[in-house]
Amino acid sequence: MIKRFTAAAALFGLAIVPFCFSVTAPDKATDGELPQLASTPLMQNEAKLIVEMLETMHFESAEISNASFYELITHYMEALDYNKLFYLSEHEEHFQKKYGDILGFKLRYQGDLESAFEIYTLYRDRVIDRVDWILQQLEKDWSFDEDEYFIYDRSESPWPSSEEEADELWRLRIKYELLQEILNDKTQEEAKERITKRYKRVLRSIYESGSKDVQEIFLTSLTKMFDPHSSFLSSDTLEDFNISMRLKLIGIGAMLSEEDGYCVIRELVPGAPAIRSKKLSPNDRIVAVAQEGEEPVDIIGMGLRKIVDQIRGEKGTKVTLTIIPSDATDDSVREDVVIVRDEVHINSSRATGKIFDVPDGKGGNSPIGVIDIPTFYGGDEYIENGQRYTTSVTADVEELVLKMKAEGVQGIVLDLRRNGGGLLDEAIKMTGLFIRRGPVVQVREKSGYVVSHMDRDPKVAYSGPLAVLTSRYSASASEILAGALQNYGRSITIGNSSTHGKGTVQQVFSLDQYVLRKELANDRAGAAKLTIRKFYLPNGFSTQRKGVVPDIQLHSMEEVTAVGEADLPESLSWDYIKPVARFVEMTLKNSLLETLTMNSEQRAETLEEFSFLQKRLDWFAEREERKQISLNLEQRKIMMEQDEAFLDAIKEEQRKLAEKNYEFTEVKLDSVVREEAQRKLEEEEYEATQAAKEIDAPTEETTGTSDVAVADQKEAVEDEEEEDLPEFDIQLRETLRIMTEAIEISPNPVDWSQPALPIASKSRFERLLN
Repeated sequence: MIKRFTAAAALFGLAIVPFCFSVTAPDKATDGELPQLASTPLMQNEAKLIVEMLETMHFESAEISNASFYELITHYMEALDYNKLFYLSEHEEHFQKKYGDILGFKLRYQGDLESAFEIYTLYRDRVIDRVDWILQQLEKDWSFDEDEYFIYDRSESPWPSSEEEADELWRLRIKYELLQEILNDKTQEEAKERITKRYKRVLRSIYESGSKDVQEIFLTSLTKMFDPHSSFLSSDTLEDFNISMRLKLIGIGAMLSEEDGYCVIRELVPGAPAIRSKKLSPNDRIVAVAQEGEEPVDIIGMGLRKIVDQIRGEKGTKVTLTIIPSDATDDSVREDVVIVRDEVHINSSRATGKIFDVPDGKGGNSPIGVIDIPTFYGGDEYIENGQRYTTSVTADVEELVLKMKAEGVQGIVLDLRRNGGGLLDEAIKMTGLFIRRGPVVQVREKSGYVVSHMDRDPKVAYSGPLAVLTSRYSASASEILAGALQNYGRSITIGNSSTHGKGTVQQVFSLDQYVLRKELANDRAGAAKLTIRKFYLPNGFSTQRKGVVPDIQLHSMEEVTAVGEADLPESLSWDYIKPVARFVEMTLKNSLLETLTMNSEQRAETLEEFSFLQKRLDWFAEREERKQISLNLEQRKIMMEQDEAFLDAIKEEQRKLAEKNYEFTEVKLDSVVREEAQRKLEEEEYEATQAAKEIDAPTEETTGTSDVAVADQKEAVEDEEEEDLPEFDIQLRETLRIMTEAIEISPNPVDWSQPALPIASKSRFERLLN
């Protein structure tokens, strides 16, 4: 039995996307020996610990059945071969027959990783053979006149039943990749050269993947059979995990993951260089990275750790990312984004505020405050003028609220659309800014023991009209805030059909303290990240899977593009516990919601901006439903021309609509104002220094100007002349209208709510069950 487990860290935010298992090797020949795969005593002990911890510490801990170990073989093979292109169906049958009955015993009592190594070795050998086959195929001339089709995603398909079937799948894939490059203005020879480099890089990656990499993907395949947020972290990944990715890890402020060989942007850190560029979006795929003054390096198939090294760099230097935009209709579309590396300052990631002038029903304007809360941060210390400060999202929101009240706002909107979670304590404290006191969230242990976390501070920072704007990206701690305020009838919740639905808590358990010192030697143990608790609102409803259902629903792109908790494999179920004792649930009055909903729906039918939104939604949904794409060059050219024409029209329409944007003024934190003044001073000093250097420098007549310098100057001018697409936030605009109408009905939010009737609670409970 494992004893005295202590949490290394508690994670209350949306789980960080894990690194892929492979680490791309430096450029070198691949004719050397392949790494020998063998487990050490430490690795064997880690494997046994993972099994025991899953069976004793996980929220749904139970003895892992023999049938589950059969499934583990399949899950592990799928983790290695996501698109079902390398293994054959007979391989799955062979490994299940060989290891299915004994895998549980060998892992639980011996920590034996023989099966993991053997399954991976076959995968490795088949990758090497397949790359050799691909390189031979690329020597041929290819025709793109036939009516053939490529299937994007084979993750739900069976493995090929024969080598001939596998060859055909790969022939279509290579043809697809060649066509992508040709559509990107490459000749067939140039396309072949790029794809050759890509697969040679895959080969180098194979030559670098060692025993720890295999162990990590194998044990993580096991943990993910319990839930999607549990994983095994090798010592290398644990080190990466302990670095704050949001602030320091990759230098530009983007959270990256690997998906089918592509490096995908999962999240942009508010205030960081990546998001300040206004050129990057979640789900963009990075296909190449170029250092300043150097040629781009193709990173398709490259491991994330190597990609991170490519993107990192000194402050003030430039890096160019070549991306496939998330809204691209064709994978051949490429855009170059130049980003100046910078530190992600604490203040840049903090809550921000704006006051909008919103037309009301009386011919005037109503000032409505909007506070954008990117995450529930806290505990970050900094020193300013010799004085030490600790940042807190609750303190920042309170400061913004007080400033908005001083400016005479008639209502406030909390924007949580991009908030993936954060510190639970901060979500509880922030709820307390808007309620007098009471329960905010219930946390249930796997034993069934429930702890109710309360706001005990009677101070209320703001008692006026309040709305919470959410999306499918709003997760974890943000769902606690939105759900609690909804339970108190304190706010109007507006957003997608539901929030993300992550109602679980993970903890990271370092394994160092559970292994023998002689096993560690000069090595370090990894860690287990396990789901150990679940969240429930004061009324007893879980936020897991179902999320928080808004009072008024608005459509947005997030409804189409975002993946919710219910979409993730093995996500824990929704359930219900008893409400907090003596808690009186409040709900918004039906008469209020009916009026606001009816008016919102009427606007959706008549206003031009909603017709614009629907066109985008329909267009994108249609392309999301496509399961395959033509490999005929002429057909693809026609498709590209049609899509480009549509996108150009959409951009022009957005520019015209943006002329109707509501006027607003920014509300800034005092510390942000001071930081901006300091940075402005630093920039002026830098510019003065550069000007002095130019005066002392030789003239252009004596030195000449290189072709590269001229090209850079021309590119800079073109960049300046290119007009950025103006922002037009349809969901926020409608939320502001809804708030203005609610205030016109009654400026006192006490009039908005009433005690929840038992029949209403029962009806909502039954809807959630379904």
